[in-house]
This record gives sequence, C-alpha cells and structure tokens, in this order.
Amino acid sequence: MFKINEEQLEILRNKQGYISDMDGVIYHGNCILPGVKEFVDWLYKEDKPFLFLTNSSERSPRELRQKLSRMGLDVDESHFYTSALATAKFLAEQAPGCSAYVIGAPGLVNALYDVGITMNDVNPDYVVVGETDSYNYNMIIKAVQLINKGARLVGTNPDMTGPSEMGIIPACQALVAPISLATGKTPYFVGKPNPLMMRTGLKMLNVHSADAVMIGDRMDTDIVAGMESGLMTALVLSGVSTVENINVFSYRPSIILNGVGDIARK
Repeated sequence: MFKINEEQLEILRNKQGYISDMDGVIYHGNCILPGVKEFVDWLYKEDKPFLFLTNSSERSPRELRQKLSRMGLDVDESHFYTSALATAKFLAEQAPGCSAYVIGAPGLVNALYDVGITMNDVNPDYVVVGETDSYNYNMIIKAVQLINKGARLVGTNPDMTGPSEMGIIPACQALVAPISLATGKTPYFVGKPNPLMMRTGLKMLNVHSADAVMIGDRMDTDIVAGMESGLMTALVLSGVSTVENINVFSYRPSIILNGVGDIARK
C-alpha cells in the first residue's frame, strides 16, 4: 500500500468539483474496483458535483450508466462525458453537416449521428477512429484510401493502451497508428489531454478549475490534462500507472492514491 500525503488528501476532499476517469479508476472491464462504491456514496453524501470523463469512445452515457448499475452503482446519465461525445461536438463545430468514415463502436457512431454527421465510405470529410472490437485490415485499407483522397484523420483519444480484466490492451492511438503511418498524416486527437474535453467537463460541473480535481490512472492523459487545465490532480495506482513509472515524467500529480476509496475512508 502506498503511503498517502494526508495534508494533500484533506485539500482534495475540500474541492468543490470532481472529474474522474473510469477505466482503471472505477473499473477494469466489467469488474468494479475496490473502494469505488464508498467513493460514489461519499460524493452524493457530501453533495459534490462530479463527472466521469472517459477517453473510451465505445459506450454512450446510457450504456455507461447501465454498466455501473450492473456493478451495483446508480449514477445518472448526466454524470458521464465521453471522448465520442467530445469528438462529435468538435466535428459539428468544425464542419456542420459533414460526413465521416468511422472505425469505432456504436457509442461513437450514435454520438456522431446525434449531431447531424452522416456516415460515408465514398468521399467523407473525415476518417474517425475510436476503440472497437471489430477492427480489421480491410478497415485500414479503406481508411488509407479515403485519406489519400482528401479525408482528414481524427482519433477520439490518444491512449496507446488501456486496462482491462485481461490486462493491458491496445487503445485508440494503437489503432490509428497503421493508418497514420501508411498515409503520412498526423491524426488530431480530441480526448484527454486535449483541453477541449476538460473545458467542457468544467462547464458541465459549473465549477472553476481552481476548485476542481482531476482523478485518473494515466500520467500522459489524465494527470497532464488536469495539470494544464489548472486542476488539482490525483493519480490512482489501480490502473496502468505504478510508483516506478511515474518517474519517467517531468511533472508530478498533486497526490498519489492507492484508489478512489482512499478519498472516502475515515
């Protein structure tokens, strides 16, 4: 067990708003992590505005609510914001009424449909890539062809890997990489640490950045996103990060926790 800085923990508990990652913080795959129920109960008991801000683009807020419900947590849809929603918002603002060839799960496709973006595998404005179980070589070929014809490459998030109950698995950037290498085009990633997603999260909470905390398991997305957006940052050791690999980075989280259950403990 990592020894926690109790002074920083008290500062964290006194923050007004809480933004938390999900994979590696709340669950691994379909397995809830220790202390999560106590943490969510604490948020409600203390009347703290909170938002689960996830780089995963596979599920909609409704599906995420149902997933947590199966784990014994009752959290309203309004408490979720995903990189799929952020990507849809970005494209709708950049090019209203545009079309896209999408490599991704239903959560991403539906988010794009909801803002008026149509699916197009002939001459799309964008090739959009998110996490999906159905990724294959034919999709890579199609994406490369469309980008070479002028489509722009967008990724829902820059995560190279992510935690699951099976261990560490490839995530969005790993799926985008072959397309980027074959076309020579650099993708634009919308999810954390892109400040677009953090600003939206703070607006949803109606909390100033100085009064909020970002909780996550990744130094390269969660912690840097919180730090660069002016939030207190809490790194949990329940996901991909370890005490040893934190030293690779030139920056540090405000506090290191074993898991979110540390916040709720007496």
